[in-house]
Parts: sequence; structure tokens; C-alpha cells
Amino acid sequence: MIDLQVRGESGRIVASSRGFDWTQELIDLDAAMFPMLAGLCGYLDTVFNRRQIRILMAELDRLPAGLIPELARAQVRRLATLVGEGQHLYLWFCGD
Repeated sequence: MIDLQVRGESGRIVASSRGFDWTQELIDLDAAMFPMLAGLCGYLDTVFNRRQIRILMAELDRLPAGLIPELARAQVRRLATLVGEGQHLYLWFCGD
């Protein structure tokens, strides 16, 4: 399971959401086509800054349907929007 959090520079959690299951399809993503999403790991935390969010969102738009449930996609978008509109915020994908 990968959960989602928006954190400030101090580490304070601003927003969070249940994420999605770590599947073989996500593990097998083509890193050349999905460099941000292919960098996720179900056992580690991965952090994206404001500039990286734009790339992540473009990848999410290209991601085949079903790899990440629609509710989880919506949560990624919601939290990414918070990061993009805020100051000194980061989107965390928190692995087990």
C-alpha cells in the first residue's frame, strides 16, 4: 500500500489520503515513458516537489486506466493541486 501526504518543509502533514495498492503493473512501468511514477516503490517514501508535480500529473494523464484506481487518481490530483498552489509543500508517496 502506498499512502499519500502533503507535508511542509518542517515535515508537518498538511493533508493526507489513503493511496493505492502496489501492483506488479506499477513495478513494471516503462521508466522512459513514466520516469516519476516508475520511481515509486511500495516499500520506500518518494517525495515530489512543486516543479516535479507538473511532470507527475502529465504521466498520470497518460497512465492506462485501471493501474491506479480512479478514486486514488483523484486523490493524487487533489493533493498535487495543494502542492502546486502552496509554498514549500511536497507530495509524499509513503510506502509500507
